[in-house]
Amino acid sequence: MTTLELSPSPGSWLPVCETALLTPGRGVAALLPDGRQAAVFRDRSGRAYAIDNRDPFTGAQVLSRGLVGSADGRPFVASPLLKQRFDLETGRCLDEEGVTVAVYPVRTLG
Repeated sequence: MTTLELSPSPGSWLPVCETALLTPGRGVAALLPDGRQAAVFRDRSGRAYAIDNRDPFTGAQVLSRGLVGSADGRPFVASPLLKQRFDLETGRCLDEEGVTVAVYPVRTLG
């Protein structure tokens, strides 16, 4: 059994789920200890990503329900509401300069 963990703050790791439960190309939401939410994804190659689940344009906790894709080799998730795309590695919005979401380090154990 392999477990996916994310780091909501430096030096702390939070178990999220077994990696086998993550469907490639789809996201899940994880509740963080401070009440924030993370959107966790696994791409088709098996690499995992975690970003803030809050869409900065609407304030809704929906990025985990977005569509995963790639643009110029960069993995992104498109918000299900207004369709802005967020780079899964950097959190940078690909459609609106200066807008970002938090990115959380991830690791697998087991």
